[in-house]
Amino acid sequence: MHPLRSLILAAAGNDVIRRLVATAPVSRDVVKRFVAGETTADAIAVTRELVSHGLTVTLDYLGEDTTDSALAEQTVQAYLKLLDGLNEHDLAKHAEVSVKLSAVGQALDESLARENAARICAAAEQAGTTVTLDMEDHTTTDSTLRVLAQLRGTWPWAGAVLQAYLHRTELDCARLATAGSRVRLCKGAYAEPPQVAFPDPHDVDRSYVRCANILLRGEGVPMFATHDPRLVQIVEARAEALGRKPGGFEFQMLYGIRPEEQLRLVDRGHTVRVYVPYGVQWYGYLMRRLAERPANTAFFLRALVSRK
Repeated sequence: MHPLRSLILAAAGNDVIRRLVATAPVSRDVVKRFVAGETTADAIAVTRELVSHGLTVTLDYLGEDTTDSALAEQTVQAYLKLLDGLNEHDLAKHAEVSVKLSAVGQALDESLARENAARICAAAEQAGTTVTLDMEDHTTTDSTLRVLAQLRGTWPWAGAVLQAYLHRTELDCARLATAGSRVRLCKGAYAEPPQVAFPDPHDVDRSYVRCANILLRGEGVPMFATHDPRLVQIVEARAEALGRKPGGFEFQMLYGIRPEEQLRLVDRGHTVRVYVPYGVQWYGYLMRRLAERPANTAFFLRALVSRK
């Protein structure tokens, strides 16, 4: 693992650093690059702007590791309000939602998380859009996939996320690459032990390509979440070789990262979905984004220094 990535991930769990970043006058301005804002109105406004440029969107109400049923309910209500807003503003056909099961009660009770996720799926169906279950650290993978399978009994469009840095992911891809199955493939953003994850970034990249081939050969809808120019090129080439037309799969990228590339891919006829987070619990999200691509840290530090 890159030493800077290790340091950033350690900072993500440090309350002292979290308070320093959260209270720094510059932080909110810097965070705007990566986070839509704190309110539903902020999320709707950013979604409308992205859609106007031909992009599609998936929205994440920030929060995770909830150990309070009241907070889990608060998260559910935030998603219900968001879905109402997407419907009201005629954005639902262009924007879906991404949900972390840990934010809706997974640590308390898997059945509670499933019930809460089902409420969100039902509201999404009514609004005319879809839901993707975000994947978190490896200790929750089996639970998340169990809940996904149960939700798909009613909502077969419920999306999965698989992480290429886990040793198990090729097998998971093969199991999920079925007709109608929506699967987002990302590299992975959590600190994981080498017993379950590839520590070498080159091995992660090779795993990503193997998994991409499995998904492209399957009958589902692959969604490739990467900002790596080389992986984007490889996916394009493999899709063409395997007869996948633009629109038969998606590229997905994070809000605020490589926006020019997002528009370039749209111009090439691809579906590009932007992952847009919003809400007050932005610190952990920001730290993982910096850890995924440590070069982002330079941007953050330059902004801090320039504002002092």
